[in-house]
Amino acid sequence: MKLEDIATISGKGGLFKILKPGKSGVILESLDDAKTKLVATAHHKLSVLSEISIYTTTKEGTIPLGDLLKKINQEFGNDLGLDDDADNAELKSFMKSVLPEYDQDRVYVSDIKKLVRWFGILQAQAPEVFTETPEKAADEKV
Repeated sequence: MKLEDIATISGKGGLFKILKPGKSGVILESLDDAKTKLVATAHHKLSVLSEISIYTTTKEGTIPLGDLLKKINQEFGNDLGLDDDADNAELKSFMKSVLPEYDQDRVYVSDIKKLVRWFGILQAQAPEVFTETPEKAADEKV
């Protein structure tokens, strides 16, 4: 599985595997033990993980989520030492340690919590996303 195959839906917790387009929307399956299937229609706010970026203070202005996830995996492996229930200061400190140039005014604690939660889900359900080749990701940038 690749980041292009995984999505998030605003208002619904967790991540979803994109199965295929359907007549009324996109068919998704939750990336958890329940493997719940649902159809995301036009009124759902669906975001594919490969299209998400994190704001930075660098010249580029953002870093792709996939690059950040790989960096976190290289530095921490399977144990981040915190979870998405950690206090705000601890989450900000974690983010500063993995991405010192993240934009503290535009990246909220709720975003960091999602990052930590998604990292855990991907480690458990789709660890292969951490070994995708960088050339492939570079080809997809617009």
